[in-house]
Amino acid sequence: MNDCLFFGLNHYPKLFKNETEIITKPIQFKFENENENEKQIKQISSGYFVTIFLFKNGKAIEYSNQNSKKIQIEENIQKVTVGDGNEAILTIEGNVFAKGYDINSNNPNKFINISSLIEDTNDRIIQDIVSGNNSIYLLTSNQNAYGIGSNEYSQLGFDSKTLKKTKKPILMMKNVSKIFSGNSSKHVFLLNSNQELFGCGNNLYGQLGLGKLKESKIQKLTQIQNIPKGKIIDIQCGIYHSIMLIEDEDENQNPKRKFYSCGNYQSNGLGKYEEDTYEFTEIKSSLFKNDNILDFSVGNFHNLILTSKSKLIVFGSNYSGELGTEDIYFFQEIPIQIELPKLRFNENISNYHIYCGNHNSFIYYSLPSFSNLEEDLIKLFERKEFCNISFKTKNGEIIKAHKLILKYRLNQNENQIEKLKEIISNKSIKESNQIFEMIYSNRIINPKLYPEIKEIINSNEKIEETMKRIYLNENENEKDFIIERKEKKYKFPKLILIMRSELYRGMFLSVTEDTSNKVTDYSELSNKSFQIFEYWIYLNQIKDDIQITQEIIDEIKIGIDYFQLNQTNPNLFDLLINKFKNQNQN
Repeated sequence: MNDCLFFGLNHYPKLFKNETEIITKPIQFKFENENENEKQIKQISSGYFVTIFLFKNGKAIEYSNQNSKKIQIEENIQKVTVGDGNEAILTIEGNVFAKGYDINSNNPNKFINISSLIEDTNDRIIQDIVSGNNSIYLLTSNQNAYGIGSNEYSQLGFDSKTLKKTKKPILMMKNVSKIFSGNSSKHVFLLNSNQELFGCGNNLYGQLGLGKLKESKIQKLTQIQNIPKGKIIDIQCGIYHSIMLIEDEDENQNPKRKFYSCGNYQSNGLGKYEEDTYEFTEIKSSLFKNDNILDFSVGNFHNLILTSKSKLIVFGSNYSGELGTEDIYFFQEIPIQIELPKLRFNENISNYHIYCGNHNSFIYYSLPSFSNLEEDLIKLFERKEFCNISFKTKNGEIIKAHKLILKYRLNQNENQIEKLKEIISNKSIKESNQIFEMIYSNRIINPKLYPEIKEIINSNEKIEETMKRIYLNENENEKDFIIERKEKKYKFPKLILIMRSELYRGMFLSVTEDTSNKVTDYSELSNKSFQIFEYWIYLNQIKDDIQITQEIIDEIKIGIDYFQLNQTNPNLFDLLINKFKNQNQN
C-alpha cells in the first residue's frame, strides 16, 4: 500500500470526507478505490479546487469538488500539473492535453491537445509542462518555451495591455533548459543552457529577484542579475515569493545545496528575519548544517524542505495547518524542524517526496522507476564522479561522459567515440548537451537537428538490450564497484546495479555521501543463489540450466528484500516458483 500523508486545508476538494476542514497534523490518505492502493504514486499536483494523483503505471485520479474520477487519456501520462484555473497532462509521446476557462472558454472542463496548436509543426514534441495562475508553460524538445492562457500580469512575456490572454501557445523564448513557476503564481522564470535566468510577470513585492524596480509588472522577459554562485537546481514560486535551490561545492569539493529567497516577507516567510527582499539572498539556518537537501516544495504562502538526515523543515504561513503543526493562524518566520511522521521501516529517506498545494501539504513514498532508465542515466551524466571521458565543444567548454554507456550506445566501436568527439568539437554547449541526452536516454530530441548522430548511434537499441550486451562483453576495467561474498570479490558496473537495485540506486545517486568505494557483504547467500542474482541483475532472466530448490527459493525471498530488487515485470520470485513447480512435475 502507498504511504501518502496529508495536512492542511481539507476543502475544495474535500479529500477526507469524515475529517474537519483543517487538518493540523499529518494523517494517512487512502484512495476510495482500494485497488488504487496497489499502485505506486509518481507525482501529486494540487490547486485550490483540484488535486491529481499520478501513478507509475501512467494513470491518474482527479479529485474535484468532493468527487474523484480517473483521467482517461489515450496515451500514458508522464506528468500532470494543476494551476489556479487550469490542468495539464503530458503524455509519454510528448503531447499536452489541457483544460481551463482561459484555455477553452466554450468548454472549460474538456481536455484539448494544446501542443498540436503550436504553429511550428517541428516544435510539437513537449518534454515538460508547468502551470501558473490561469497560464500553462510548455518546454519543447527543441528547448523552446511557449505560454498559453492568461497574460493579465504579463506572465507570458508580452504587454498585458495588448495581449490579455491567448488560446494558442505563443513562443516566449528559445534556448530554454527549464521553466519555473507555481500553481498560483503570476510570475515565471526561464533558465537557458548557459545558466542565465530570465523572468517576467507580477513583481509587486520583488518576487522576480530583479532588485528594487518600480515596475509592478515585468512585461517582457528580463535577465535576473546577481544570481548566487553555483548551479540552479530548482526554483519554486508562491504568489508573492520565490525560493531558489543552488548546488555548489563545499571546501572539500563535495556537492552542497543552499536555499535563496526573494519577495514578500509578511505574506510568505522568506526564511529569515527581514523586510521584503528584492534580490535572491541566502536562507541560513543551523538546521542545514552538515546536512543536504533532498526535496523541497512551495505553496501559496508556505514552504517545506526534506533533508538527507530525515528532517522535515517548514516555514511561512500556517493559517490552514499547512505546516503540520497544531497551532493554526500561526506564522513561522524562520525555518523550524517538525516531527517527521513514522514512515516505512528501513526505507531510504530519498524515496520520500513532499508537495505543497495552495494551502495543504503532502508527504508521499515513491519507489524509483526501473522500467524506464532514462532519468537515472541522465543523472549519471550530470554526476562528474561517474564520468571518465572528456569532450570539448567549439567554444572550448568541457563535457564529461560515461565511457561505458557511450561504448555500448555506439555499437562497441572505439572509432565511433572519436567520431563523436569530432562532432562535439563543432557544436555549442547547448547542442552538445542535447546530443548526449539523446545518446544516454534514446529519447527523441529532434534528430533532424543532428543527422550526423544517426550514422554512429544505435538508435533502435533499448537500454535493456544495452545492459545485456554489457554482461556478455564487458572487461574488468569497466567494472567499478565491488561486492564481497565469503572471501571472494565480484566487480559490477555501477550503472547495472542502479538499473536493478533500489539499494544501489539510492547509494550511487545520493548527493549526501561518497559511496564509491563501499563494499557490501553477501556471505549469507549460497553460491547458487548468488549466481541467480548475478544473472538476474544483468539479464533480467533466470539461467536455463539452474536447478531450483526450496532452500534457494527461501534465500532468494530474503535476498530480494536485501538487494531491494526491481520487482516489476517479470517478477523474479514468481518465475522461480514456476520453474520450481515445472521441474518437480517433470
